[in-house]
Amino acid sequence: MSARYIIGIDEAGRGPVAGPVAVGAVLAPLSLKIEHEYFSKGVRDSKKLTVGKREQLFAWIRRHKELHHAVALVGPRVVDREGINVAIELAIRRVLRRLTPDGTAQEDILVLLDGGLHAPTTFINQATIIKGDEKEPLIALASVAAKVTRDKKMRTLSFQYPEYGFDGHKGYGTRDHYKAIRTFGICDSHRKSFLTRRV
Repeated sequence: MSARYIIGIDEAGRGPVAGPVAVGAVLAPLSLKIEHEYFSKGVRDSKKLTVGKREQLFAWIRRHKELHHAVALVGPRVVDREGINVAIELAIRRVLRRLTPDGTAQEDILVLLDGGLHAPTTFINQATIIKGDEKEPLIALASVAAKVTRDKKMRTLSFQYPEYGFDGHKGYGTRDHYKAIRTFGICDSHRKSFLTRRV
């Protein structure tokens, strides 16, 4: 393999009943050794970090000169029309298009993806890694980028639709969220296809 760059990819927001799904990607030169206290005891699941720790790590990603990141959000309408898996595939294509350096052939990029995710087949150097955000630093950083960006979007939606409490549960199907839906109905930020059995 003659790759020059490596990209880690992860998603956030597959399961909520409201809000977009997010796919994060972080690119680095293949030769870069990623050093941060977050990885000092081995790569860990970013979802177990506090909100503050995730935001600090995302700020570090943005400051790091050799790291480049992108996050794609795909909204509820696409999720409802095409399904969650197609929405995630669309987001993966978007982040890869944004991050691929100009003039770089796709075979020069190694793409590492978490869980059951896959890049387009034109990226011939790719690997899907179970619990990748616990094993690969760039996947863990991509997970942070996706989670922080999606959470920010949900806080923005909470100002538009304060009755649902999006800033708290981030669109997940909590008891209070379902209670709000029964009281106020659904809004444009809900995934209607996810609510057919409960509402």
